[in-house]
Amino acid sequence: MKIVSEFKAFAMRGNVVDMAVGIIIGVAFGKIVSSFVSDVIMPPIGLLVGGIDFSNLSITLKAATESAPAILLQYGVFINSIIDFVIIAWAIFMVIKAMNSLKKKEEAIPAAPPKPSDDIVLLTEIRDLLKK
Repeated sequence: MKIVSEFKAFAMRGNVVDMAVGIIIGVAFGKIVSSFVSDVIMPPIGLLVGGIDFSNLSITLKAATESAPAILLQYGVFINSIIDFVIIAWAIFMVIKAMNSLKKKEEAIPAAPPKPSDDIVLLTEIRDLLKK
């Protein structure tokens, strides 16, 4: 039961709506990056490497028969997934880096010291008069 209570505390720590919005945006961003990689980046790379379509690269482990399809090791799709991951990781890194730099700028600006209360000002004036 301890694990369940720890998970409940973890799940309720942040704002659930913000987390849900972030996940939805992240999924949409992942689809955009996947399309960008497969439709924009990989065709020129394939052209440079000799007209290879990476999504069709595979090794046949077992040939197709009349009753069963071929068993393929599709490493081209894996290469596309790696490139997707690298682009998404880079984009997230840049966003976090920008957020951290904004935080540092906010922290670097020192807050003005609070104005002393009227009592403190009066006591300071009395102290200064007594010193004279």
